[in-house]
Amino acid sequence: MERCACLSAACSSRGCLCRQQRQGPAETAAPAPAEKHVEADAAARCCAGSGGIASPRPPPPPPRCSLQDLPVELLVEIFASLPGTDLPSLAQACTRFHSLLHTDSIWRRRCREEYGLGENLQDLEVMGVSCREVYTQLLHPHRHLLGLWQLDTEPYRELLKVAVDGLGITGWKYLPPHNRRVDGRMQLKPSFRIRLTERKSATAECRAGCSSRSHSLHIQVQKDQFTTQCNRIDHRRMSGCSGTNFPNWVRAERGLEDRLLSYHHSDCLTYRRLYLPPSHPDDLIRPGLFKGTSEAGSLKIAMLSFQGKYARATKITGDPGIPAWKETLEIHLRHRIQLPNVKILRNFNVLSRIVRAMHEQVVQEQQEEEDRPEDSEGHGWQGPAQPSIGGSGAAALEEQPAHSFVLPAGVRSSDQNCPRTYRMCFYGVDMVTFYGFAYTQRFPGIVFLFDENHFGFLCLDLKCFLLYSRVQDTFRNVEAPSPQAFLEMLENVQSLPLGGAACTLKI
Repeated sequence: MERCACLSAACSSRGCLCRQQRQGPAETAAPAPAEKHVEADAAARCCAGSGGIASPRPPPPPPRCSLQDLPVELLVEIFASLPGTDLPSLAQACTRFHSLLHTDSIWRRRCREEYGLGENLQDLEVMGVSCREVYTQLLHPHRHLLGLWQLDTEPYRELLKVAVDGLGITGWKYLPPHNRRVDGRMQLKPSFRIRLTERKSATAECRAGCSSRSHSLHIQVQKDQFTTQCNRIDHRRMSGCSGTNFPNWVRAERGLEDRLLSYHHSDCLTYRRLYLPPSHPDDLIRPGLFKGTSEAGSLKIAMLSFQGKYARATKITGDPGIPAWKETLEIHLRHRIQLPNVKILRNFNVLSRIVRAMHEQVVQEQQEEEDRPEDSEGHGWQGPAQPSIGGSGAAALEEQPAHSFVLPAGVRSSDQNCPRTYRMCFYGVDMVTFYGFAYTQRFPGIVFLFDENHFGFLCLDLKCFLLYSRVQDTFRNVEAPSPQAFLEMLENVQSLPLGGAACTLKI
């Protein structure tokens, strides 16, 4: 009995010693592979019957599977779905990955998904350029240039959109429509272009100025700004706001008057990045860029954003009377104005009394808020923005009944094609700083929301109506990283002097 217990304690995964001692030398030879599991089970039963404890067998290791063992087609599909910034590191993993990453279909998909380049890729074979070269030599190195920019060295502050164009990157400057109407499409004129040369290297060409012949251009990109240096000695730019010597091509482009402009030699220009305002489902209309008429009859571009209990249309391009960023139409979303019928809208005196009463109410509420230092409601992006209209956002605006719109007697408008109906109207105030003045003037009035793409401001003090129409264009790479980043961008740009920043380019 004792001998059996000792043998049971000596059992192991290689078999039971009790059985081995009962077998001869020939019988104790190594079992065949097919019999190993049978012997292990028998050993376990032997140990269990004799009171011993069997050691658990470890599970067999999983079969070895490597990414390199996958078929080529599957690897190409996996690599094509990865961001292009991850592919260089992947190419250093092994020789096979490095070879596969020369497959053009991988880079063709990256060019299409990351930069919207699609239809023109079929022309690459004729040019002898691969999608990989387009991505690595052109698109990726100049990705920080893509977006919306503004020239900060002149009062006009022209807008520049840098976008992928065909098999290159083009900087397009916005010009007013030919017909000077808010519903007309903006003109786009090339300012510069970056393309691949025959040596598969990217080069920048300047296409601005009075000469249509392109010439070399140096571009230096910094954080949220870039600077250009034109190498053509007879290439001239605009700067300043007074004088009489001004080239005809600039006057024709912008519709500016000689008495408000000067002509300076400036080949070094600095552009600052602009973000479009973030949108929220509760916004009555989609924020963005709008063309607007001005009191002087020219067109301006304003940026509409919703900020707490206000909506603000900030002018971002200048005109003969008001510099860029020196005019803001502030819409008080909590102060909705009800006009029962079109007869009241026609009567200028009645409208003046309505706006005057609303203005006094707003001033009183603002004074009460100043007396409460802890009250910051509505000053940030998270403040309640919309009035109580039984819904939220654009859907609520469309649900509002349409009211007839006419200009009051004695009110003038630069654009005679005003919408005939409106949905809602609010109290608003236009805050303007004119050329040569240090203080801001405030003009109260009524803001009309016509539809998703149109709104207007009736300024009672000046007896004029300003119409705004959305800039119908496609923008990429213009989203602000956060609402706070957009507000900081507004604050930084509005604080710039009229002369702009100094040139920091070093050649």
